[in-house]
Amino acid sequence: MIVSNVSLSCGVSCPCGVSDGKTVATQGGGSGSLSPTGHLVVAVCLGFIGTFGFLNNLLVLTLFCRYHTLRSPINVLLLSVCVSDLLVCVLGTPFSFAAATQGRWLIGRAGCVWYGFINACLGIVSLISLAVLSYERCCTMLCRMQADGTDFGTAVAGVCFSWVYALAWTLPPLLGWSSYGPEGPGTTCSVDWRTQTPNNISYIVCLFTFYQIYYMLLC
Repeated sequence: MIVSNVSLSCGVSCPCGVSDGKTVATQGGGSGSLSPTGHLVVAVCLGFIGTFGFLNNLLVLTLFCRYHTLRSPINVLLLSVCVSDLLVCVLGTPFSFAAATQGRWLIGRAGCVWYGFINACLGIVSLISLAVLSYERCCTMLCRMQADGTDFGTAVAGVCFSWVYALAWTLPPLLGWSSYGPEGPGTTCSVDWRTQTPNNISYIVCLFTFYQIYYMLLC
């Protein structure tokens, strides 16, 4: 049964260390604006995405491991996207699905930070991997040269870069530069986009700026 979010006015009167799901839902901009029907729709969508995303990505991994002909440099980049998406389905989506079914965040402040970090990191990995993949395809087409099916060095370097780049931009909120917190109706967590402090604004500006620089270099 879906329960609507409860609006709490905890403020400074809450005892130190309280971090249950309802308290978390009031921190960092969770609005609790969805109706029970809205939460139900979100839960159904998340359940569909999580289930089919897990099965489809698992199938891709199975085929990659079983058939040696699929083990080409270009498919290594696709494999990176597949792994990151599969991990989201396993480590992230179940928590947001459970939260949507109840209309509130369920696993406390630490769980919210974990969810925000893991989804941000794996999401960036997927985006950067796709960007590297697009760049590689563009170079292949423009140069009109047949791709070397035995040179895995460039592909592996691209995968490593994607993961290191993602960690470089998702670890700072864990260390004090910005933070992770609730977003939207309070059933998911992400980078704190709302808090208007120099610390938070500087992180968001740098995040978007370096994204733009990266994509401009690829283009």
